[in-house]
Amino acid sequence: MTAGGPAAETPDLGDLMHAAFRRLRHRWSHQLAPFDLTPYQFRALQAVGGGAHGHGPDGHGTCAEHRRCQEAGRHIEEGLRLKDIADRLRIAPRSATEVIDQLEAKGLVERRPDPADRRATRISLSGAGVQLREDVREARRREAGDYFSVLSQPDQAELARLLTELARAQE
Repeated sequence: MTAGGPAAETPDLGDLMHAAFRRLRHRWSHQLAPFDLTPYQFRALQAVGGGAHGHGPDGHGTCAEHRRCQEAGRHIEEGLRLKDIADRLRIAPRSATEVIDQLEAKGLVERRPDPADRRATRISLSGAGVQLREDVREARRREAGDYFSVLSQPDQAELARLLTELARAQE
């Protein structure tokens, strides 16, 4: 009890985070609709294009690591095996096959034989896939800017710092 009455209840951080994430995800799903993509399809485009492979601003590594992969031609030119995509997306290979089939039907990814293993296939972004991925990423940055605009710049910086700390604590 405080002098003015009962103690204020501490907000449940998990519930608050879930509510904010749910609202952001809902906005994100609506934003993907004009691009004819589902959230899973975009995540797969990110993984194939190098954004969800653990490097750079969309992954957990550094931008320098991401640049080295790009300069070496890995992920983008060589492509990824389906198993690698499934691992990065944390889904079953069968589910990865389904989403890659959908992206291939839209002309956004290409399958090529693996030069090191004739039995394997590598998946890479097509030219249209690269362009669409960039267009969606730009729209996503704008949407995030709108969503987080209710916070002051210092509060946005603090939120980014806190979320980064939480993400690193789980590695």
